[in-house]
Amino acid sequence: MDAYQQLASTVNISNKNNRLLSYDDSLTLIGTGRSAYVFRIKESDQAIKIFFPEFRHIAKEETEIYLKLKGISYFPTIYAFGENYIVMDYIQGRTLFECVNDGVAIKESHVQEIDYALALAAERGLNPSDIHLRNLFITTNDEVKLIDVARFNQTKNCSQWDDLKYVYHRFYSKRMFPKKIPTVILNIFAYFYRKPIITKAFNSAKAK
Repeated sequence: MDAYQQLASTVNISNKNNRLLSYDDSLTLIGTGRSAYVFRIKESDQAIKIFFPEFRHIAKEETEIYLKLKGISYFPTIYAFGENYIVMDYIQGRTLFECVNDGVAIKESHVQEIDYALALAAERGLNPSDIHLRNLFITTNDEVKLIDVARFNQTKNCSQWDDLKYVYHRFYSKRMFPKKIPTVILNIFAYFYRKPIITKAFNSAKAK
């Protein structure tokens, strides 16, 4: 058993409700998603993503996508993977969700770089999907990074990034628009985003 696999084996997740029960002292929990926990490996620039028991199959799918993205600097490099984990770069910085929550301005150049990164992914035969504020990073060096690429293989059209760009240009970029928005407001917006009436309103507004 190699070192990464041994680390992954120390992460104990309840099969019933995906509650995190225990993990090795050399790991620091840095994120919880819909299908995995993410830890920083202490004293390193690497993170390990451990998938919930019922989502173990996503580890293989996401690994294959990251390998297709190899060499594109906007996406983390992966170093190892197993049946329920992926080891990748630890990203120091803020997600766009945290930027909006903390009042840290998102620049037009950041939006353009994200556009470019997604175009590069598309050139590799992928279909960038499920792009939201929590999987887009601005690093401490003011660089853009994208994570959570498991849905880049889906075939249906996803308009989330186009919708985010519309909100950015129509509202956020305006001088008087507040740059610091409370978490509760962001979560309410995310909750209602997929409601048919909101989707219809977005499509109508973008068409004008």
